[in-house]
Amino acid sequence: MSGSLVAFACGVILLYTFPVVPPLKWLIVALLSVLYGAFALRSRRFYTVALFLAWLLAGLIWSSWHASERLQHTLPPELEGQEVDVSGYLCEIPTEGSFNSLRFSFCVTQWHLPEGFTEKGAMFPRKIRLAWYGRDGQSLPGHRLRLKVSLKQPHGAINPTGFRYETWLYRKGFRGTGTIREVDFDDSVPCNLHCDYMVWRQQLADGVNAAMGEARHYPLVSSLLIGYRGEMAPDQWDVLKATGTIHLVAISGLHIGLIALGAGFVVRRLLLWLQGSFPSPRHGRYLVYVSVALASIAYSLAAGFTVPTRRALVMVLVAGWVVIHGRQVSPWQGLMLALFLVLLADPFSPLDQGFWLSFGAVTVLVLVFSRRLSSPGWGGALMLAQVAVFAGLWPVLAVLGQGQPVSGLLANVFAIPWVSVVVMPVLMIGAALIWLLPQSQAWVLDCYDLVLGVLWSVLEWLSCLDLPDSNPGVATTLGVAVVAILALIVPSLRIRLVVTIVMVSWLLVSLLVERDDNPWVETPEVWVWDVGQGLSLLVRHQDQVLLYDTGPSIPGVFSAVESVLIPNLSDLGVGTINTLVISHGDSDHAGGLPLLFATLPVSELIVGEPGRTAERSGEGGPVPELCRPELVRYIGELTVGFWRDPEATTASDSNDTSCVVTVTSSDGAIQIVLPGDISKQVEFRMPDQPLLSDWASEDAFRIVLAPHHGSKTSSSLSWVEWLHPDLVIYSAGYRHRFGHPHPSVVERYRVVGSLQLNTAYSGAIRLVIDKKGLGVEQQRQSAPFWIRRPVTDWWAL
Repeated sequence: MSGSLVAFACGVILLYTFPVVPPLKWLIVALLSVLYGAFALRSRRFYTVALFLAWLLAGLIWSSWHASERLQHTLPPELEGQEVDVSGYLCEIPTEGSFNSLRFSFCVTQWHLPEGFTEKGAMFPRKIRLAWYGRDGQSLPGHRLRLKVSLKQPHGAINPTGFRYETWLYRKGFRGTGTIREVDFDDSVPCNLHCDYMVWRQQLADGVNAAMGEARHYPLVSSLLIGYRGEMAPDQWDVLKATGTIHLVAISGLHIGLIALGAGFVVRRLLLWLQGSFPSPRHGRYLVYVSVALASIAYSLAAGFTVPTRRALVMVLVAGWVVIHGRQVSPWQGLMLALFLVLLADPFSPLDQGFWLSFGAVTVLVLVFSRRLSSPGWGGALMLAQVAVFAGLWPVLAVLGQGQPVSGLLANVFAIPWVSVVVMPVLMIGAALIWLLPQSQAWVLDCYDLVLGVLWSVLEWLSCLDLPDSNPGVATTLGVAVVAILALIVPSLRIRLVVTIVMVSWLLVSLLVERDDNPWVETPEVWVWDVGQGLSLLVRHQDQVLLYDTGPSIPGVFSAVESVLIPNLSDLGVGTINTLVISHGDSDHAGGLPLLFATLPVSELIVGEPGRTAERSGEGGPVPELCRPELVRYIGELTVGFWRDPEATTASDSNDTSCVVTVTSSDGAIQIVLPGDISKQVEFRMPDQPLLSDWASEDAFRIVLAPHHGSKTSSSLSWVEWLHPDLVIYSAGYRHRFGHPHPSVVERYRVVGSLQLNTAYSGAIRLVIDKKGLGVEQQRQSAPFWIRRPVTDWWAL
């Protein structure tokens, strides 16, 4: 039976490797064919194979059906940007967002379509993600609402690696996002069971806030008690991320397991106190299990019944089932059953990193502890579990593009027992005391601050230590994991000691020896990163790297350096940025500089606006050098030229101080111009420059990154005709309020015959310069099925 459960799980997971969703009718035909062959041939060997294939196809059908249904419910393109009225109820507790906004999920029960909308058969989103700006301190008038909203289809930046917002939206079921224009209470909205649950949860959160909001560590209290993390500040998230302890504030197996242990302990003691013939030992075990299950379900509901909470609940219930059956059920059977139930209940689970980390951790623990003949003791078990999980999850994190902080091992060795033995019991007992005896509120909150203060002080101290955070690659981390687990399960103490010494020595060398060289790249390539409304571009050849601008950065919201550049540069193996060019000081071009300087060595910094760039970079990085025509750099065999309008000043227009960069191939056949945000006034003066005039007059394939993201203040007709680019690329946000690129600019480039690409519709764009010419790759072309494909006629939308 375990093989069938594994086959079903493999089928569900297999879907997410496909570029498209397979047609359900053909999958059903394949399943029926396999079943017919199994019964017709009557071969035992073929029957076993056919049974595995049948369960595999069943899992694939199950996930494909859910995926097809979710993809069908999407916002029609005709409604993007229009104001539409929707009625429904809040799907989650609203949270404060950036720019004094309020953000929440909204379950739509009715769409009030505008007059003239004629698309028949459209399946509208049932769940949308909304933000309310400009509310001037107003609160939502109720739980059931009628909203006037401006929506767009799910969309996010698409780069080779890094966080993909579009995947997150698909996984959560959001088939539209937008902003709110008007808010009204609507008592005509029917409130179903889910609506009633969300009302109760909002009341629970309000009650917890009223009773415990004065606690100094209230964000941690609300996160651990009811799973509401909306009060967590960005600096708190930074500490948790640096110490690998984010899982502590995500209601997961640790928290539900503690509730289960507590409930089981209380009920078992009660049964021992009753003694006698009733209940019998067998009935007593089942009574304990039922009590544990009810307590775990109740806590999961209080914690929001989120995806990780539901996954943890299933695993805890299955673990309890394995325990009450003793040796009749193997831990591996329980693990396979839990995997099957999680994917059956939620076939979108493989899109969660938490899914892989949770089952990876449990697999490692089962592998290590199920083979031990004697108990290692409480302290030994804790250390054994931490070392096993640290090593076992390292290759999983490497595949997910994340490093494994050494501070995480130290932090979890302290934090997990402290939270388990001290924090959670104090929180639960304190909450019960406040409910039963309100007069105890003051000293209960003091106890909360005491135990959480100890936890937070240790985590803050560990986060400030300069410990390595390394991702040496999947193969290396997999080798370390295998060696470490073997060292933990091999019965010979001598072999364990030798293997451990070798592993620790190799680990220290791999973590402490920093590689700052770049891999050798035979063919020149240019990456125009998808950073939304901003700009960042990478040029590399041989072992030289040039980075032009770092994209936008909005504190507490988004940083292109953190979300795009660092993960993608790491994926490319870049260890040093030889030349960093910051065109000018605007936040959408020079964001995140302190983080970039702290993460990667930068050999040279060339800027168009020294003053503002210095303000954004802080004390890190090399001394900036002013962009000027005399500068010439070589990235491999590529020649890089620089120019800055000598008449431009920050006082007049900082955009005009942009450092203009030209990149030319060794044979002069391909030329690239990166003009920053220059305006028409600077464009008029460019043809008068001898160097640029000669460069632009050559007969070559010319690529232009549209100045100022395609704004109407740039790309004048004379400049476009002078350059006559073969390819123009816009780096702009999807349906951004600035409206880049402007239709008049698109028309000018169209008239001269330029091919036009937009990162908003293409994702990251890779240009490969080889002997055959120029190769162009759009990241959305190779994206999975739930990511929208490149749009060739995007300017007509």
